[in-house]
Amino acid sequence: MKKIKYFVLAFAAVCLTVGLASCEKEKEVEKIVEKEVIVEKTDTVTIIDESNWTKFQSIVTADVLSQKKHDKAILLVAFGSTWDQAYKAFDTTIDAYKAAFGDYDVFLSYSSAICINRAAAGENTDPRFYYAPPFWLNAFAAEGVQYDEIVVQSLQVIPGEEYTRVINYIKDFANNANGDLDDDYLANVTLKLGVPLLQDADEDVSLVAKELNALYADKAKEGVVAFMGHGNPDSYDTYKANVRYTELEQALQKYSKSYYVGTVDMKDNFKTNVYARMQKNGIKNGKVFCHPLMSIDGDHGHNDMAGDDDENWDGTKFTPNEEGEVEDTSWKKYFQHLGYECNDDTMIPLGLLELPTVRQVWMNHTQDAINGEPLDYYHSKNPE
Repeated sequence: MKKIKYFVLAFAAVCLTVGLASCEKEKEVEKIVEKEVIVEKTDTVTIIDESNWTKFQSIVTADVLSQKKHDKAILLVAFGSTWDQAYKAFDTTIDAYKAAFGDYDVFLSYSSAICINRAAAGENTDPRFYYAPPFWLNAFAAEGVQYDEIVVQSLQVIPGEEYTRVINYIKDFANNANGDLDDDYLANVTLKLGVPLLQDADEDVSLVAKELNALYADKAKEGVVAFMGHGNPDSYDTYKANVRYTELEQALQKYSKSYYVGTVDMKDNFKTNVYARMQKNGIKNGKVFCHPLMSIDGDHGHNDMAGDDDENWDGTKFTPNEEGEVEDTSWKKYFQHLGYECNDDTMIPLGLLELPTVRQVWMNHTQDAINGEPLDYYHSKNPE
């Protein structure tokens, strides 16, 4: 078995992430045995012990020092992905931020430990190395760096569980949770937070609906345009953020009844629920275009939406689970078996960061954060 020793990521990623959220879709490709993570069937990523913690920080700090050109920094925080298309979307986003915010140094981090590890292992393409937000924040405070202003921009779509993590990273940093930062520096640095894409129920939802309709009005005339978001499971629908998907569908349907918004993880808003709403509106056949409603087109887009998995189909019917979702069947196969024209040609494999007009909404939030008051990090920025 070939060993690839990545001494810069795996252990730190596991330690720094609060819980192990799935990297877009849980896969049993990872098994920790005697300090080794078995990745796929051929490669091994070696995890170093905790005594090497400073090596992780040294690598990130050196990277920041080598790139530092300004006294202000923007840290983009994404959940993460292991697909080449996603990497390109993140790279393009960094370039767009550098062009728009010329007085800031721009960096990007992953909040998912699993995504960090699997990206380093080259799960779907060549290895890429990402780091959790605390490494970057600590580097920004390091001697020889010490940015005067730090803006953390969430690349989440809804203000849910993953966004709460972003807030907690900033709070821990500002409060010197590990006691190893310069308290005088922390007392004077300006911290700001850019909110998720659909933070505001009125302004953001309306604007994103407007931009999506401008892009896909022609498709909506041909058939259904079904957007697939992620969603929080009902058991931890943080701050009830799932409502943004419902609100977005309502805003889109002001333009056309052909728009629908479902999720892979929101109770009562699975693809089965989208189908029921389509039936109620009399849409019983025709084309179904599917589009990820996520920052990138990653594992969920490639598999849950556009994959060929239809194990649930027995040739005549589906068997929903106790929540009403049809598992082990992609959106493409689900609507196809139900008589709609839904195939590879009706998949729209683009993440929201790949749509410049939608990406601009995130960038607007960054500008709003810069223009606003410094972050009161003792309180959250979640919606009421």
